[in-house]
Amino acid sequence: MCCHVTHVTLNYIKKINSFLMHRMLMTAAMLFVQTSTYAAAQTADDSAANYSKAHVRLDGYNLFYVRGITSYPAEKRANEISGRIELIAKNSSISPDSIKVIQTKDYDEIVIGGFSIIRVLDADAQIEGVNREIYALGVKLRIAKAIYAYRYERSYDSLIKNLLYSLAAIIICLLLLGVFRFILKRFNSFLEARLKPKFDTIESKSFQLLRPNQIWTTISGFIRVLKLTLILLILFFTFQYVLGLFPWTRTIAASLLELFVKPFGDFGIALINFIPNLAFLVVIFFITKYVLKLIKLLFHGLGQGSITVSGFDPDWSPTSYKIVRLLLIVFAVIIAYPYIPGSDTAAFKGVSLFLGILFSLGSTSVIGNLIAGYTMPYRKTYKVGNIVEIENHIGQVVEIKLFVTRMRTIKNEEIIIPNSIVLNSKVINYSTFAPDKGLILHTTVGIGYETSWRLVESMLKLAAERTEGVLKDPQPFVLQKSLGDFAVTYEINVYTQDPLNRLKTYTALHQNILDVFNENNIQIMTPAYEGDPDQPKVVPKEKWFITSAKKTND
Repeated sequence: MCCHVTHVTLNYIKKINSFLMHRMLMTAAMLFVQTSTYAAAQTADDSAANYSKAHVRLDGYNLFYVRGITSYPAEKRANEISGRIELIAKNSSISPDSIKVIQTKDYDEIVIGGFSIIRVLDADAQIEGVNREIYALGVKLRIAKAIYAYRYERSYDSLIKNLLYSLAAIIICLLLLGVFRFILKRFNSFLEARLKPKFDTIESKSFQLLRPNQIWTTISGFIRVLKLTLILLILFFTFQYVLGLFPWTRTIAASLLELFVKPFGDFGIALINFIPNLAFLVVIFFITKYVLKLIKLLFHGLGQGSITVSGFDPDWSPTSYKIVRLLLIVFAVIIAYPYIPGSDTAAFKGVSLFLGILFSLGSTSVIGNLIAGYTMPYRKTYKVGNIVEIENHIGQVVEIKLFVTRMRTIKNEEIIIPNSIVLNSKVINYSTFAPDKGLILHTTVGIGYETSWRLVESMLKLAAERTEGVLKDPQPFVLQKSLGDFAVTYEINVYTQDPLNRLKTYTALHQNILDVFNENNIQIMTPAYEGDPDQPKVVPKEKWFITSAKKTND
């Protein structure tokens, strides 16, 4: 059995060698004839160049081109010819040496055993720029070679050899992956040991523009991308090689190569052409990035007070930075726009126009809130933590965004107010002067005319003195608001530095006022008038100059 297989293999090899020698001689003849007929080919019918053409294939190999016409496309004609060649190759009783060329006036027909394979036309020969006879002879030789190769690749010896090659390729692939992983691991450890400690000095020298963890993350990411790319390339070429060894999977290998390599090739060509624009975009990106970092440092210093500019409030720093950042980014985009790939295409312009229309139709209120959000810090309306009153809502400001302001009331209710409303509304800020000058809390009482005003003021000040959260300095003061029909209206004014707990302070003040007036038997809010009293409601003369309220709780 082994001797038989070896004998068959040797016969195949002898036939292929004989075929190759014959092919070399015919190629030399074709070159000679082609040189002599080149001028005639130049004057051939140029309309043939407009015909479609397609490859005749067998086992994934391109054999030769054929022409087609509208009613009989080249792809259909090539597929039919490929099918005939494959049928002949499968029939081992037909010898490729029996292929003949029959010449006629209009075409050269290639036949084998009375079976027509292809009719070679003048239009087919014009693809190579030679006459029809030479092209038909070349087609005959390629068909014979393809049949020999088809049968040999399906022989027992060829399959065993290709299986061994496949196994060897897989083993080499695994070894390469292991060695590659080991090398990259050692290389990563080397970089981490040698370069990472040096990154700490870069941060101080760059004024914290470059941070060690950012640099190392970038390098590690690049190494990971490189590792993944090389692993995928090794696996791809291994599978492509293994699939290409066998005739049944060679078409898959060719399509796989075309599927992955062609896009990368097109991308590579486009990338090479794009390199000047890419370099410009990269420069714009890094200039913008580091200018933004410098601007951020500047406004951070202004906000912290380490950098002072006459007339510039430190509270303006965050908003001013956002405005300058937005303007700088818009300016950078305007400069970079013409260099962006596809920016001059109709599709890109159409999408930009569509987005612009959507933005214009739906952004009226959005733009109003955005402008209000940017301008409010310059109005010094309020800041986070302040107690404010907006649209009859009183609460503590917990968050200021570009579009809305969030407040929390004393009852833990969240109120969200659009900034455009804030911009057009009256805002009362209870926290602006409280830390330095104090917030004045006030309340009124109505006391009858029979009580000395000096005594009333003394009692009100005593109630204020007892109230927790009220400042001793500045001292509380009393105003006589009005002389009513039945009572005098007194207003007690006290200072506090805690506007957040103003309602608690009011409650304690009211409680102390009630206690003090009850202790002194003084009625608050004289009842409405119903008739003249028996005695006039006047202060007795002996009580005109009483200025001290009782401080006992009796």
